Amino acid sequence: MTGKERISALLKGEKPDRIPLAFFTVDSDIVSAVIGRKTFVRDKVSQQIALWQNRRSEIVDSLKKDTIDFYRKIDLCDIITHKDSIVPPKTLQWPKTEQTDGSTWKDELGGIYKFSPAGNELVCVYAPDTKKPYRPENFPEDIDPMIFDKTCFDAFDNIIDEFADERFVLAPGYLYAMVLLGGMEKGLAEYIANPQLVKAAAEDFLTHDNAMSEKIFRPGFSGVLFGEDYGTARAPIISPQMFRQFCLPIIKARCENVRQYVDYIFLHSCGNTLPLIDMFIEAGINCLQSLQPQAGMDIGELQKKYEGKMLFWGGISSEILLAGSADDVRKDVKQACQKAKKGGIILGPSHSIAHGTPYDNFMAMLDEFEKNCGY
Repeated sequence: MTGKERISALLKGEKPDRIPLAFFTVDSDIVSAVIGRKTFVRDKVSQQIALWQNRRSEIVDSLKKDTIDFYRKIDLCDIITHKDSIVPPKTLQWPKTEQTDGSTWKDELGGIYKFSPAGNELVCVYAPDTKKPYRPENFPEDIDPMIFDKTCFDAFDNIIDEFADERFVLAPGYLYAMVLLGGMEKGLAEYIANPQLVKAAAEDFLTHDNAMSEKIFRPGFSGVLFGEDYGTARAPIISPQMFRQFCLPIIKARCENVRQYVDYIFLHSCGNTLPLIDMFIEAGINCLQSLQPQAGMDIGELQKKYEGKMLFWGGISSEILLAGSADDVRKDVKQACQKAKKGGIILGPSHSIAHGTPYDNFMAMLDEFEKNCGY
């Protein structure tokens, strides 16, 4: 079976020829090791510097070639997401930026960025306070030009063309159901202090997202991947009651919109979302991604409870993959495969294959999976 056939069979309640395998994202060091050359794929620092230097075309060329080469070599992977291949709009004007020391950059607007080696990313440590106060009458607003432009697909269109017939390709699914105006702390406080503001903003974002659907979806997509984090390591960020009141109506409406274009809807949401799963199903989500064992998201227990209602994607500990030994990885993968044999599971790392993951651990994961992936 092809990867596309394998995932489609599982979604229909059938058992394919083997347990499916998929990655949410793979960072640049593993991609480079597999293809044998440096790449812009998921190299967040090099990409940002290149954008500041007006070298966007180099990024696009790398994403086209390197993503295809990577997934040709890693042919066990059944799903390809948009996560590694969407680029900023070609028309976007970046502020002039200069490097002020070995790990710091400053842009002409006053923003300051520091290099974080742990995640291989540039972190904004200072941004000028230009935010206006939020009020219900602020919404609706004009669509942010950064949200979508057809040139965002300059690389991904090639990848869709390459893999649409054989892999399960997931479209980007813009979703902003848990509105956090002004950041996490301030945004959560608004749910209590200004619930009408939160609802007005969420409805406005929904209108924007639905308007983009006809620009996003194209032949070759097998489904859509929403991405929004609703959980901490211990519990949902807001109570299930508040989630039902504020977030569920937006997710339902977004699912209704995208079903005009694709049949299957996947949701990436980190952390412990156990109390929310019934609402995900009610909204129309077919598969939940990012099953973190350390957050209490055990694929065996989830499969047992929700068999026939929802698929689950994950189950291999990203933490062990990053910091454990190759033997630790093999043990974890073997245990995950045993749980996945009952069906309803797409096996994969519990989150991204993160920067700093040892290449030997990545290869041990693939080798152990191949030994144990039969039903």
